Amino acid sequence: KLHNGLCYNFFYGGLKVLFYCLIASLSNLTWTGQWMDESEHPKMDPSLILSLSLADLTNKLKDGLLRPEDVFYSYMEKTINENKRLNCCTAILLESFDHLKTLESNKGGLLYGVPVSIKDNIAYKNYDSSCGLLANLGQPAEGHSVIVEVLRRQGAIPFVKTNISQGMLSYDCSNIIYGQTVNPHNLKKTSGGSSGGEAALIGGGGSILGIGSDIGGSIRIPAAFCGICGLKPTVGRLSSTYEHLFIRHFQVAKRLMVGTPGPLARDVDGLALCMQALLCHHMFALDPTVPPVPFNMQMYKSTKPLRIGYMESDGQCPPTPSMTRSIREVKTLLEQAGHTVRPRRQRTAGRKVCFGLFLTSFFLCVCVHQDYIQETLAEWRRCKIDVLLCPMFGPAYNFLYFPLGYTAIYNLLNFPAGVVPVTTVTAKDEEELAHYEGLHRDHWDKLYKQALSRGEGLPMAVQCVAPPWQDELCLRFMKEVEELVKQSRKK
Repeated sequence: KLHNGLCYNFFYGGLKVLFYCLIASLSNLTWTGQWMDESEHPKMDPSLILSLSLADLTNKLKDGLLRPEDVFYSYMEKTINENKRLNCCTAILLESFDHLKTLESNKGGLLYGVPVSIKDNIAYKNYDSSCGLLANLGQPAEGHSVIVEVLRRQGAIPFVKTNISQGMLSYDCSNIIYGQTVNPHNLKKTSGGSSGGEAALIGGGGSILGIGSDIGGSIRIPAAFCGICGLKPTVGRLSSTYEHLFIRHFQVAKRLMVGTPGPLARDVDGLALCMQALLCHHMFALDPTVPPVPFNMQMYKSTKPLRIGYMESDGQCPPTPSMTRSIREVKTLLEQAGHTVRPRRQRTAGRKVCFGLFLTSFFLCVCVHQDYIQETLAEWRRCKIDVLLCPMFGPAYNFLYFPLGYTAIYNLLNFPAGVVPVTTVTAKDEEELAHYEGLHRDHWDKLYKQALSRGEGLPMAVQCVAPPWQDELCLRFMKEVEELVKQSRKK
């Protein structure tokens, strides 16, 4: 208890000190205590900076229309305020203030001047990666993770670490050290997990771009709950070097249910820009195990009609009224836009795979797993589909409930998958939820119904999936969904 109390006191005490420093800096004081010339550096309205998309922000920074200092302090102040409301951060990275002074050396980077938040388990030199476990406190990282190093070389400023679920083994976002993170759209709902701090901070406007990790839905679930976009890349596309040892041990020799870092952002273009920045020679040099395959902008910008597989249910957990409405509306928009949409049933892992995953013979386990992947790919070829549109469960749950289905299967298959917000829960959805019975009509179905109740106005998302190593195709599909939804709202 004493240790826990000290952690809280240090964290919130540090925030208070930073808040007073921040006020000074926003009053046109530099960190050396000297006054700035207002005529040379006119003060920017933070609300205007915070309203910019990542693409617009990077363009204005590159053209000199915005100063990195104005952007940094605007987001730092917003982060501190959002943390008070949502309890989404675990540490302010004090080195970011010094990094800001030397930023000119990376002015040519794709993310020049962009403040970036990182999940607690992403290693940052001299800071703990607790994973929500007391045993991991007091063990600061000896160096930056490759992801952090590449972000810095691309001109980004990692400035805050964000909260996670305990051990990152829950779809909620609560742990004994930092407590419960709540949803920016409804403080009585969870932000999801395990990258819940990231999603809450971005959804609340305190960050424009974040790095999370996904081992069963840990990027996609909180992104969907908080109304933002998130991508689980193909495992191996991004470096996992210096991710906390706890997670690397959990990944069963990195061959079965494996985790991967991935971006979270307000829009799909933000995800694509982040992937483009990360997939560069810096990453390939720092981690030679990452295939040296740059971002395929031609695939992302393609306008070729897609052949889309369409699935309303995974056969295990029937979709709720708001889930069904969300995916049907998107299906209609895609068909009207000229894409081919074909119904497809979810091919479950089945007894053979489930049994194989728990066999003592690791070799046999891997063989069964690889067979399942190849059989799934063969089925996609037979059906002649490029990508898959499927539900994303939601809306955000009440606390202490856990979602089921729809996400972990794509970790098992190692297919890139992302989520895009498309609508919100309506009063009619809530009325129809009262008649929801689930698949087995048992205790678990009742709990599931309770978890989703009182969700009117909360974001709803759909999930977009592509074959392995076609992350750009997945993002292109997500962008298509995003644009069609935007156009439909204007009518």
